Amino acid sequence: MYVILVYDVGEKRVGKMLKLCRKYLNWIQNSVFEGEITEVKMTELKMNASKIMDEDYDSMIIFKSRQEKWLEKEIIGNEKNKLDQML
Repeated sequence: MYVILVYDVGEKRVGKMLKLCRKYLNWIQNSVFEGEITEVKMTELKMNASKIMDEDYDSMIIFKSRQEKWLEKEIIGNEKNKLDQML
């Protein structure tokens, strides 16, 4: 599945969430990630994120699609992290 993940966590937890999400998805900008992920990996990501988050204060939103081709993306302004750059 293809997902876009957005989180809003307390300042003390931002670094941990960033590091966790980068293990599974591509960083787009600030607290926004996207990419292909399996159901198993998505479950693992959510489980690990819940250990970091304070669920009374923090939030995470996941938008799901079957494939990236079903999602139209338009970028206006500076693209923070271009996905076409391979390491």
